[in-house]
Amino acid sequence: MENITKDLLKHLTLERLEENLYRGESRDIGSPHVYGGQVLAQALYAASQTVEDRDVHSLHAYFLRPGDKTTPIVYEVDRIRDGRGYTTRRVVAIQRGKPIFNMSASFKIQEEGIEHQCEMPDVSGPEGLLNMTELGKQDLAEMPEKLERFMQWQRPIELRPVQPSHSLSPEPAPPFRNIWIRSVGALPDDPVMHTVLLAYASDYSLLGTALLPHALTFTGGSIRAASLDHAMWFHRDFRMDEWLLYSMDSPSTSHGRGFSRGNLFTREGRLVASVAQEGMIRKI
Repeated sequence: MENITKDLLKHLTLERLEENLYRGESRDIGSPHVYGGQVLAQALYAASQTVEDRDVHSLHAYFLRPGDKTTPIVYEVDRIRDGRGYTTRRVVAIQRGKPIFNMSASFKIQEEGIEHQCEMPDVSGPEGLLNMTELGKQDLAEMPEKLERFMQWQRPIELRPVQPSHSLSPEPAPPFRNIWIRSVGALPDDPVMHTVLLAYASDYSLLGTALLPHALTFTGGSIRAASLDHAMWFHRDFRMDEWLLYSMDSPSTSHGRGFSRGNLFTREGRLVASVAQEGMIRKI
């Protein structure tokens, strides 16, 4: 397993303070505040520690305040309901006595049922594509100094865009994006950590899809943006150390908010998860 993969797993594995109470550290990835996917993943880990023999099938979260990268985050789990087939948990993330994030997550028993799914987009595979770190290095000479660290950061989740766009001088494009993702190293068989890592990765590039028609990027310095809410549905088993296609689109941007959706497919075309997110987008 790559060291950066081990570091990420350690980072997302929270310290248990007492029953229903956990603490996690923040890491600096070069962004102004705590990366939203980190809080989402740590909250899901906390909720999962209070559930036995059931898998998460959905979560719905709100980002309430920017997270401080220099301060630990405390996660308080409320065991709302333990039913015969479904279990519900509520998690609040707290810094300096104030909630910065809350999430409801639902877990269920394994069962068989009818099945159907949408088709995976017909795109090229990940082989031969540059990842986000490699693409970022191409733009370093023109990039503001404050963004260099973020673009050079060695990501524990590898992202290979099928159709990369120029981060500093983009052209208007339809609001669709396809990115191959996987962890850079092998992972243990614990399914909880695979769902936690997918939650972590699901915040990458999703809101940015809403910027494509407007030829805007987060690195251009002309907008302020932040995630407002985030929802996920887990449909089928998967592994985060095998390639998944993250297929995203943005149906609408208006009134200072962008809305984006995503589906995640295995290489064989199995739909394993779906995502939806709304975020604040304001021109400076």
